[in-house]
Amino acid sequence: MANYSWERSYPPGVTWELDVPRKSIQQVFEESCAQFGDRPFTDFLDKVTSFKEYKEATDRAAAGFQKLGVKPGVHVGLYLPNTPHYIVAFFGVLKAGGKVVNYSPLDADRELEFKIGDSETDILVTLDVAALYPKMAKMRGNTRLKKLIVGSIADYLPWPKNWLYPIAKKKEISTWPRDDWHMSFKDLLANDGKYTAHPVGENIWDEVALLQYTGGTTGLPKAAMLTHGSIMSAMSQGQAWTLPYTTPGTEKIVCVLPLFHIYALSGIMLGAMRSGNQLILYPRPDIDMIVKDLATKRPSFLPGVPTLYTAINKHPKAQALDLKSLKICMSGGAPLPVEVQQSFEKLTGATLIEGYGLTETSPTGAICPVDKSVRRVGACGVPMPGTVIEIRDMENGDRVLPPGKENVGEVCIIGPQVMKGYWKKQDETDKVLFSHPASNWKGLRTGDMGYMDSDGWLYLVDRSKDLIISSGYNVYPRMIEEATYEHPAVDECIVIGIPHPHRQEAPKVFVKLKPGTSLTFDELKAHLESRVGKHEMPVALEVRPELPKTPVGKLSKKELKEEERAKAQSKAA
Repeated sequence: MANYSWERSYPPGVTWELDVPRKSIQQVFEESCAQFGDRPFTDFLDKVTSFKEYKEATDRAAAGFQKLGVKPGVHVGLYLPNTPHYIVAFFGVLKAGGKVVNYSPLDADRELEFKIGDSETDILVTLDVAALYPKMAKMRGNTRLKKLIVGSIADYLPWPKNWLYPIAKKKEISTWPRDDWHMSFKDLLANDGKYTAHPVGENIWDEVALLQYTGGTTGLPKAAMLTHGSIMSAMSQGQAWTLPYTTPGTEKIVCVLPLFHIYALSGIMLGAMRSGNQLILYPRPDIDMIVKDLATKRPSFLPGVPTLYTAINKHPKAQALDLKSLKICMSGGAPLPVEVQQSFEKLTGATLIEGYGLTETSPTGAICPVDKSVRRVGACGVPMPGTVIEIRDMENGDRVLPPGKENVGEVCIIGPQVMKGYWKKQDETDKVLFSHPASNWKGLRTGDMGYMDSDGWLYLVDRSKDLIISSGYNVYPRMIEEATYEHPAVDECIVIGIPHPHRQEAPKVFVKLKPGTSLTFDELKAHLESRVGKHEMPVALEVRPELPKTPVGKLSKKELKEEERAKAQSKAA
């Protein structure tokens, strides 16, 4: 195998060559339960549950699902926050032979209807909380959904919280009828745990385990078909990268990112499962609780998105935090502003690294080394083990561009973690996947724009769909966002393109300000004058109390683009 320039930046003992077990996800789960049986797998609101207890619960879930008809070819939806129900149902479905379909609790009714039909979901698991159950109850008779399994957060709370919860949270709980369409989660598990295990064949790597809908795009959602092989590869890559700094079976990992998102599912939950580590599960992103637990439960791994680290940076108790227990803090899901990274590290003394990937890559792609001495400001990392990243010409997609800041092109990820394709969308699949004979893996055209330096470090410039063409020049919103974040009044920032009479399109800045500060458009322009080019200078500033975010908590441009588009259409009319 060829030597790659980026291997020089790998942690000690880590090589590009990757050994991935050709096993199913559930096989690895069974092995971990056997190896780490009595060790805790989750801490959910102070209720600690061991690997052995999850083994028993997932066996019963598998038996319960099979009684409902789950087998190969049957799809089961999970419409859940971060609770033990998710973990039990996820492995239970796979053990029963079915495929998992993830649903976001923030999906609108119309999107839920579309996903149920598109993914061919027949059975779905949810909770009786008011934010979830009523929306799914509307799907009865309007979709193909045949069975709704309903759990309660109290199912997995310690005593006396499990007794007090229904009383204290009465307004947040929905009642539901006990009829043939419904089933309680407890009844799903009310059996002896004997299920029929489906034999694992040689082609297990090619079998789809999960339909994962992509988020943040316009138009109808697309479900990435993630196979056992692609997910196992991503798990192995993450484990290889962190192994020099961690000890399997001893680590505590914060899991506040939603498990229905591939970053948390693959990189956090399944990574912890394989290494025998403990998850501290949060059903919602309660920053006060997280800050308290950082001090008292002393986790060693804090994965998050930039907005989480921004929230910790400005938390009133953050100055007093003792985070010596933290070994790795990892940011993904969106570009990490340099100012946020530096502020967090200065505040906490911890190391915050950045990673890059997509739903379609399960989600691994590039990652920064933990060692600060090799960090390169503005880079999102080097290709992970077993991964090749190429920068390809936007016009001629077969042409690989040489290293250099001047050679911006489309980021392409090649590796075993790349999806099988989009579910029932061959045309869309053909647009983004390509064969890569040199590696025998599939390549993915990410739609992201960036460049690589001569040492193999990847620098993201922007999403191609976010690119602004202003007076014929390419304007990259991320460059303006980075510069805007350097203003001391700016807490959060989004830049999008809006119609302009002379430049066709021009940048507009949306900001959320830090408490007690102000910012005018003239002040922003003065701040940016030495930081961006004339063709990049924004034409408008809008200050808002909050900026839109995706279910994962990363800043979302979609809503702002739709607002500006509606404004433009209204003016034209």
